Amino acid sequence: MAERAVTVATTDEAPTDGEVVARVLAGELGLFEVLMRRYNQRLFRAVRSILSSVHEAEDVVQDAYVRAYSHLRQFEGRSSFATWLTRIAIHEALARRRDQRRLMEIDAIDESEKAEMEFLRSTAPSPEEETMARTVTTMLEGAIDSLPETYRSVFMLREIEELSTAETAECLELTEEAVKVRLHRGRALLRREIYKLTGQSSAGAFQFAGARCDAIVASVLSRIKSL
Repeated sequence: MAERAVTVATTDEAPTDGEVVARVLAGELGLFEVLMRRYNQRLFRAVRSILSSVHEAEDVVQDAYVRAYSHLRQFEGRSSFATWLTRIAIHEALARRRDQRRLMEIDAIDESEKAEMEFLRSTAPSPEEETMARTVTTMLEGAIDSLPETYRSVFMLREIEELSTAETAECLELTEEAVKVRLHRGRALLRREIYKLTGQSSAGAFQFAGARCDAIVASVLSRIKSL
């Protein structure tokens, strides 16, 4: 897609996703930033529920945007653009995790190496987590991270990102009933005292804004300009 000058009309209402997509396809590449800033946090939260590494999650979010841009003409509007984009990000995260597991299976691991791997996969905090260890938000994130993945993805999209049951079901390719069951069980597993200690709503967890958001936007725009 050729890049053209961005001319955003000054109106009181922001353009819809469909309007932005149409203008990007017409050549206004810079408007893709509008979509990224709208959905950076949702995609990060969805991917982070599958991958434990913040850096891996950020890489996958970038890959998802590049893939979405490359296949933008294939978006047919049968679901919302947000759902279509979230599904791409989830598939990218699952593929990344499968690749990681495949590499681990290829390597012959003796008993001492297995013990070391178990240590690396333990709940020991990363340097970034240690820095925030005493903050209430990190306490909440730790509680959510402790959920089994089956429940964590549903919880992240329903409770943290506040998607509807139908949207969550479509993103994860589950039935709405399965989403309801998994959400109920995930809630039951969370330690309620963590919420009491934090005194915050779950929307404060896994924030993705400011410099991190800007970095993703800049990197993706640089990559898609070269396509």
